[in-house]
Amino acid sequence: MKRWLKAVILTYLLMLFFGSFLAVGLLWVGKLEKMLPIIVDIKLFLYYFFAGAIGGSLRHLYMFCSHYMEGELTDYRHWVMYIFYPIFATGTAVIAVTLIQSGVLLIDFVDYNNMPYAPISIAFFVGFGFNRFLKKLNSVSKKVFQTDHQEKKAEEPTNDKLKF
Repeated sequence: MKRWLKAVILTYLLMLFFGSFLAVGLLWVGKLEKMLPIIVDIKLFLYYFFAGAIGGSLRHLYMFCSHYMEGELTDYRHWVMYIFYPIFATGTAVIAVTLIQSGVLLIDFVDYNNMPYAPISIAFFVGFGFNRFLKKLNSVSKKVFQTDHQEKKAEEPTNDKLKF
């Protein structure tokens, strides 16, 4: 990977990481609401969005630095991961919290002092473990939307014996 591309990726990840912290701070003190009044309606989702961005960018900053120190930044295809995965993590974090709040995943949040710390924390963890969360979501989805044919096939005993 060329030096300029490494610099662009590192700058992007740092801006996303620190910019998300700045955005959460502006949201917390109400500055964003004054600039854009429509934010009042989506404030909670923005907390989840930026928490996912912090988690996703932190994870990929760590991966980028680890791979850089080991001299493993040679594959040009990795730039796609470093650029797009943190973005995907933001939306996935919002969806994860929405799924939990809907009751689908059988987890209940308790608000503390009118601030949703638990959902924001979950959004961060989903952002940080984006790939792992998608794998779990995929397995839950397969189980929930399994067809009758697939269920019967899964229930049938198999007679797989080793023959020598």
